[in-house]
Amino acid sequence: MVVKAFKNFFKRIFFNLFKSKKELKLGFYGPPNAGKTSLANRICKDFTGEEIGAVSKIPHETRTVQFKEKVEIDYKGKKMLFKMIDTPGIATKIDYEDFLKYRMKKKDAKIRAKEATQGVVESIKWLDDMDVVVIVLDATENPYNQVNLTIIGNLVARNIPVLIVANKVDLRKASTKKIEEAFPEYDVIGISAKYGKNLEEFYESIFKLAKEA
Repeated sequence: MVVKAFKNFFKRIFFNLFKSKKELKLGFYGPPNAGKTSLANRICKDFTGEEIGAVSKIPHETRTVQFKEKVEIDYKGKKMLFKMIDTPGIATKIDYEDFLKYRMKKKDAKIRAKEATQGVVESIKWLDDMDVVVIVLDATENPYNQVNLTIIGNLVARNIPVLIVANKVDLRKASTKKIEEAFPEYDVIGISAKYGKNLEEFYESIFKLAKEA
């Protein structure tokens, strides 16, 4: 009994030592052009020197799940290891005609619409693998819409720790308060992924949330 007790004791010690080394899967979700890839790029660039993907003013630039392994975030002397997962924008309707106004050829627009639709399905599937999710919303847009409710609903069903980011606070029409009022049950952090504004509060919230994963 004594030997068994010692074995269990050392197992707990080693478990606690290496628990912090676990690579948590951190997913970025949200509607198209909210700034998911811009935020993921800034984090990856700051801590690995490399970006995760391309950005564009045209919706659905990210149409497949892309990720970067072993991104160690160092904040105020604390370190956590993440697998950063940038997902295609969630949309309830994707019409190829929406891309034509960006001077895209009809053939290319149809291909993009098809790939974007497949990307939405892929994004939802990947939710089952997430430890922590950051929902990136455009702070200049009305948060009360079907897309955001769909994202939130899928996360609630899976009981995944969530942080909501109100992006683009550098723009005059931005309102973090509207997003806070729309989703009062979640922490909302106002940031500018483009200029790196308020990332300190973002990192602090991510570290806090990761402990719940």
